[in-house]
Amino acid sequence: MNPSLPSVTHSAALTTAQLREWDNEHVWHPFAPMSAYREENAPIITHGRGFELIDSDGNHYIDGISSLWCNVHGHAVPEINEAVRDQLDRVGHTTLLGLSSDVSIQLAKQLVDITPDGLNKVFYSDSGATAVEVALKAVYQYHQQKPNPEPQRTTFLCVGNAYHGDTLGSVSVGSMDVFHRAYRHLLFSTVSVPSPVATRVEPGYTKESWLQYCFNRVEQLIAENHETAAGFVIEPLVQGAAGILVHPPGYLKHVRACCDRYNIPLIADEVAVGFGRTGTMFACEQENVRPDVMCVAKGISGGYLPLAATLTTDEIYNAFLGRPSEGRTFFHGHTYTGNPLGCAAALASLQLFRDNHVLENGKNNAAVITEKLAPLADHPHVGEIRQKGTMVGIELVKDRDTMQPFDAELRLGHKVTLEARKRGVIIRPLSDVVVLMPAPAMPTSLVAQLCDQTIDAIHAGSPGGGGGVGRTTL
Repeated sequence: MNPSLPSVTHSAALTTAQLREWDNEHVWHPFAPMSAYREENAPIITHGRGFELIDSDGNHYIDGISSLWCNVHGHAVPEINEAVRDQLDRVGHTTLLGLSSDVSIQLAKQLVDITPDGLNKVFYSDSGATAVEVALKAVYQYHQQKPNPEPQRTTFLCVGNAYHGDTLGSVSVGSMDVFHRAYRHLLFSTVSVPSPVATRVEPGYTKESWLQYCFNRVEQLIAENHETAAGFVIEPLVQGAAGILVHPPGYLKHVRACCDRYNIPLIADEVAVGFGRTGTMFACEQENVRPDVMCVAKGISGGYLPLAATLTTDEIYNAFLGRPSEGRTFFHGHTYTGNPLGCAAALASLQLFRDNHVLENGKNNAAVITEKLAPLADHPHVGEIRQKGTMVGIELVKDRDTMQPFDAELRLGHKVTLEARKRGVIIRPLSDVVVLMPAPAMPTSLVAQLCDQTIDAIHAGSPGGGGGVGRTTL
């Protein structure tokens, strides 16, 4: 080991070959089968302009998944850049442990103003998983310390096929076997209700009777476990990582009513669905549901910087008040909690929502997506197109009548991703579900182009297809 620090080489002076060699040698990518990744020469992104990403060879790509569901206004947005630079000139980071900062205070006020009524307290963290972790720990401790303590409330209820992040607490309330089975012996137990979607139903059910069963079952399981239930965790309206599974109208409101009956806190994980993705600023608005806890991240900073927040009610917050010697404090925190650069970006992003009518633009984009993808309904290997706002999942199947999946070794969803790259589009599938999630502020003309190129990629990547369209270069 050489104790001296290496010299810094500006990336502009490095070739793609050198960068790729170092990438393959040193970088462990998330959710990536690394042996396959090293062989595929994935784009090395060096720039972003508007709603495009540019790689080290000068190839341009439409950012079709808004940089993993978080970008809102595009890349290199002047207003957000200026806000971050201005904050950087003042202070890049300080702590909220024993201190405060002007931008974290301002952002907390704005978050309280735009989220459902009653969510008056804001706890900052740095990712969706940590926002959920905060929610779980806070609700658990709340039951120990509220005016009439119920220490037996230690069980969390959640929805089948849920995904809430990758920390151990958030994994515990998730139920996606492909992501979570390796850690099952590290997790606390939960009660899972069936996911209310009818893409595939149990034997003996129709789609309608299965959805009714799901409504009945959530009510039954809440009733059976109400004495020990600490909280109910849900992704409102859409289960993102499960393949863009869209819940039927009224399900969220039904869960809220069942929780109210037994005073069970409802935790809404709006990490993926918040900030305009489903057509409203927050998904809960569409069913007039006020959760007891709301977790937000991803789009909170416009997709610029790691930032998250967990909002909760005065009732939950007040259970942590008392003399320091009583030990009622919420002993949880992160070094970068309320980071000023992230908060400055978030404030600028919220201003752009107002100035540029982003929610209205997102609704227009959703209509364009619906229209453009309609021809795929006749594709022999498209089993279902699921959409809520600008969140879209196109499930590819071997047999659309039986919804028989393709063999996993085929990696059809990934093949479509590679075909999309040839056409200047960046997408990322969830197994064989092709996901489109354009930024809410993306121009409708570019959304139309994204859909066209994705359709071409699906045709080319499917059995019997063929492709080879080139990319746009500088």
